[in-house]
Amino acid sequence: RGVGGAKMAAGSGGGGGPGARELFAEGLLQFLRPAVRQLDGHVHAVRESQVELREHIDSLATELCRINEDQKVALDLDPYVKKLLNARRRVVLVNNILQNAQERLRRLNHSVAKETVRRKAMLEAAGGYPQGLPGK
Repeated sequence: RGVGGAKMAAGSGGGGGPGARELFAEGLLQFLRPAVRQLDGHVHAVRESQVELREHIDSLATELCRINEDQKVALDLDPYVKKLLNARRRVVLVNNILQNAQERLRRLNHSVAKETVRRKAMLEAAGGYPQGLPGK
């Protein structure tokens, strides 16, 4: 059928009828779910590394302050500490952005799962899956 067939299956009143539309929608949801889960996993991994980076920055800033206090010769490490704190602030901002993106992904994943269950129930109520296609 090509692209036009997909549009007919997805469109209202097309030659495919409601069953074809439901099947197309379910296929689309099944296609999206792994991508959403994979993206969520990657965002989670990046957030963990961001937290680890922030902890290292804090540790390094503390160590620089300690070294600065222990030095007999006056070294001006304040600019470096300020740079570290600025880097830490940027890491926290990126982490907040990632957290918001991950929350949106979780909501999207939940919606996809909910819609899949709803569509499966509709298909089963309408007489099950078309012949030749196993129910998942």
